[in-house]
Amino acid sequence: MKIILLGAPGSGKGTLAKKISRDFNIPQISTGDLFRAIVREDNPFANKVKEIMKSGGLVPDEITVEMVKNRISQDDCKKGFILDGFPRTVPQAEALEKISQIDSVILVELSHDTIVERLSSRRTCSNCGEIYSTDDNNTGFCFKCNSPLIQRDDDKPETIRHRLEVYEENTAPLINFYSDRLFKVSSAGTPEETYEPVKAFLRDLEAGVE
Repeated sequence: MKIILLGAPGSGKGTLAKKISRDFNIPQISTGDLFRAIVREDNPFANKVKEIMKSGGLVPDEITVEMVKNRISQDDCKKGFILDGFPRTVPQAEALEKISQIDSVILVELSHDTIVERLSSRRTCSNCGEIYSTDDNNTGFCFKCNSPLIQRDDDKPETIRHRLEVYEENTAPLINFYSDRLFKVSSAGTPEETYEPVKAFLRDLEAGVE
């Protein structure tokens, strides 16, 4: 199965993707993770991407599309994949159609006020990248490797609001683009409550695909 997770930043796509990846044995491909790996490098391209991400803007389509194309061509994607954070614009979706046929698009819905509240409380391990909420870990240190926790620039309230504006302007039109294969789910409840209807839907889809 080839799946896209669509929704505003902070709506819970990453958590949902991990559950799908585990149960359906297909890799989660997060463009955010791919870009964060790139910006750890010290070169002009990495520095350019870093500045764009810090401002909450979108990386140019040609860079993003090429990166995703290379990733989904790898062996672990032969049975399918989950795209988390791509496409973000209609032109990206049109480019993706030329690369691979998507089976379904899952739209994760959550109010913007809740997103700002959730992301503002998120902390990331400076070493291993593990993510916590301040409600779950207020020690300031990672439970796994004991490294300091940080608040990423794109998890600060002012940047979150800008990211949501960018989402509404550029990504929301994808709902219409994928209207023929769209499945909607609310992430206002627990991760388990969000996942159960998605799991049932994908089981049916998997049977149809096979």
